[in-house]
Amino acid sequence: MALEPIKQKLASLRLEVESTTVKNEELQTELKNLKQESISKEQEIKSLTHRNGLLEAEVEKLENGIKEAKGIASESRDHSTQNESLQRRLQLLEDEAEEADRNMRETNDKLRQTDVKAGHYERKVQALEAARDQWEEKYEQMNEKYKAVQRELQDFQAEIGNI
Repeated sequence: MALEPIKQKLASLRLEVESTTVKNEELQTELKNLKQESISKEQEIKSLTHRNGLLEAEVEKLENGIKEAKGIASESRDHSTQNESLQRRLQLLEDEAEEADRNMRETNDKLRQTDVKAGHYERKVQALEAARDQWEEKYEQMNEKYKAVQRELQDFQAEIGNI
C-alpha cells in the first residue's frame, strides 16, 4: 500500500524525464536548423555584398563612359551624323547606367532585408539556446529528483526486507 504513491511518483517522474528529453531533442534539431539557415543567410549577404561592389564599379565605369560621350558630343557639334551617333551612344550608356543603378538599389534592398533576417535569426538562435539551457537544467533537476526517489525506494525496500 505504501509503495503505490512512490510507484506513481516514479512513473510521473519517468514521464516528465521522457518528455523533457524529447523536447530537448526537438530544440537541438531546431537550433541546428536555425544555425544552418543563419550560415546560409550570411553567405547570401556576402554574395550580395560582392554583387553590390561589382555593380558600383559598373556604374562608375558607365558614368565615366557618359562623361566621355558628353565630351565627345560637345566637341562634335559640327558633324551632324557623328553627333547623332554619339547621342545614341549617350542614350544607351544612360539607359545602362539607370539599369545598373536600379540593379544596385535592388541589391541594396535585398542586402538590407537579408541583414534584417540574419539579425532576426540570430535573436531566435539566442532564444532557442536559452530555452535549451533551461530545458537542460530542468532535465538535470528532474534527473536528480528521480535518483533521490530511486534511493528512497531502495532504502524503503531494504527496510521492508529487514522486517
